[in-house]
Amino acid sequence: MSVVHRLAVGWLVDHLSFINQCGYEICDSFAHPGGVSPNTSVTSTEDCHSSSAFAATSSSSDGPSYCPGNAVETEGKRAKTRYMFQEEFFDISKPHIAAAPEEQLCQEVSLTEIKANSNREEYQEEAKSDTGDSLATARKKRKRKCVFNQGELDALEYHSKVRKLIWEGTLDLVQEGLKSGFLHRTTAKLSCRKNNVPQHIVCGLAELCEMAKQFPAVNESDHQAVRVLEEETSNAEQDLLSCVWENSSNCAKIIVLMGQKYLVPPRSSFLLSDISCLQPLLNCKKKYDVIVIDPPWENKSVKRSNRYSYLSSWQIKQIPVPTLAAPNCLVVMWVTNRQKHLRFVKDELYPHWSVKTLAEWHWVKITTAGEFVLPLDSLHKKPYEVLVLGRVQGDIKETLRKSEGILPIPEHQLIVSVPCSLHSHKPPLAAVLAEFIKPDVECLELFARNLQPGWTSWGNEVLKFQHIDYFTLVQNEN
Repeated sequence: MSVVHRLAVGWLVDHLSFINQCGYEICDSFAHPGGVSPNTSVTSTEDCHSSSAFAATSSSSDGPSYCPGNAVETEGKRAKTRYMFQEEFFDISKPHIAAAPEEQLCQEVSLTEIKANSNREEYQEEAKSDTGDSLATARKKRKRKCVFNQGELDALEYHSKVRKLIWEGTLDLVQEGLKSGFLHRTTAKLSCRKNNVPQHIVCGLAELCEMAKQFPAVNESDHQAVRVLEEETSNAEQDLLSCVWENSSNCAKIIVLMGQKYLVPPRSSFLLSDISCLQPLLNCKKKYDVIVIDPPWENKSVKRSNRYSYLSSWQIKQIPVPTLAAPNCLVVMWVTNRQKHLRFVKDELYPHWSVKTLAEWHWVKITTAGEFVLPLDSLHKKPYEVLVLGRVQGDIKETLRKSEGILPIPEHQLIVSVPCSLHSHKPPLAAVLAEFIKPDVECLELFARNLQPGWTSWGNEVLKFQHIDYFTLVQNEN
């Protein structure tokens, strides 16, 4: 995530710029638009440029630099291919639900006023859906919406405490973005072509991980914990699901899985599996200094939509964070706005992992014009999400040694960005964590849906947003 502006309250960041600075440049011998030959499962590149886990911090939206001299000769010509993430997925120019003018301008709001705003918004939403309902049914719906359950009351109380911080901090960062031209009140049409990517790409990664449980057991004694993606090698699904794979080169590679192509950024590692098959990650015997976790929390909308499977609190507690964490490891947990989950992380989960809670940060989602994507006082859907940061507690001397030369984690910070329209494509945290972490540390993301340079990523959809159809071919030189 490239930092556009850094203020005392937090960061204004460019998620799209971070993705395109990851180095999705391929020098291959086929000069094939898809980046691979139909008969290969992995296409590698020569080393083109160096990258670091915390290197992509500039505000430029330009793509990665080229690497002359390292391309592969193809019939006397050099083939060079560069991919960039499609800009249309970050074209959030208008709020999903517009806030009333008075809600946009107010800075001090009481809990009673927040409840009133929430009820008005819910009434408007229900009115839209009542067209085909009977009058009696519509009245019942609206009456029910005026009664707050305990969970909603807890959420309102929490919101009333953080509202001023979020409002004022976001306002400061948005003003800086408008001054610099990164944000703009009038949004011009994007120049990129629309509808190049199917609206729903069915990758079947989670289903594949479930099928993998039926594969014959792998003999651990003669099985490599980590395998390097080699040039033009073909790998069966069983191989890809049984160990950690690493792109150790400084350029991107493309792998083919079940006929689908995925881009793997330079200097990245991944394990594609579900939570019952974490052993390959543990077999690496690596200790991580940063662990970011985005678990599939249980909630009503997930149950209704059946979009993805969720984990219970008990299952989340079984994640072997103490085994994976180095001394003084920084643990960052994405949490939904349900207070039940926030209390669980701070009061039960972190103590269970010997992690001391240090701070709560908020990711605030805005449009390209600087507006909240949802009304700030919306009852059920907020324009922000919570991150809980903590450090693993252990030997005091080792903790002090590892803390030397790095800044302490501040209590409250905002990460403000235009969100990706693809569901649950969280912004990477590498750039914002850089000032609180020593260089060249080992970083791990659990329940990841994409890859990033310098990180190891694990999840049953870890390649989801690496699908080549999310990218566009912008450079193909011979």
